Amino acid sequence: MKIEADAKLVTIYVNSTDQWRGQPLYSAIVQLCKDRGIAGATVGRCAEGYGGSRHVHTSRLLELSENLPVRIEVVDLAERIEPLLAALEPMIGEGLVTVADVRIRRFLPDPK
Repeated sequence: MKIEADAKLVTIYVNSTDQWRGQPLYSAIVQLCKDRGIAGATVGRCAEGYGGSRHVHTSRLLELSENLPVRIEVVDLAERIEPLLAALEPMIGEGLVTVADVRIRRFLPDPK
């Protein structure tokens, strides 16, 4: 069985060392999404990147490898994403958030 819908994809870029109330920010964001019943959230640690500071963070240099960029992707229907964005605002002290319109296709086992 296939379910299709228009949705929003939120991509959040932060640093791996960013914290929110004593825990990694990326973990706090995933927990917030789970608590709000968001369809899905995924965290990926990036090997290299830079942002507004123009400072390159890379895993190739040992001294910089602990502060790597992290990308969190969140997907759900627009009516669920908009309130989430408001809740994320105070959590993200410095970072970038992008929001894109996407078309999702979810594949489920056929009912028996």
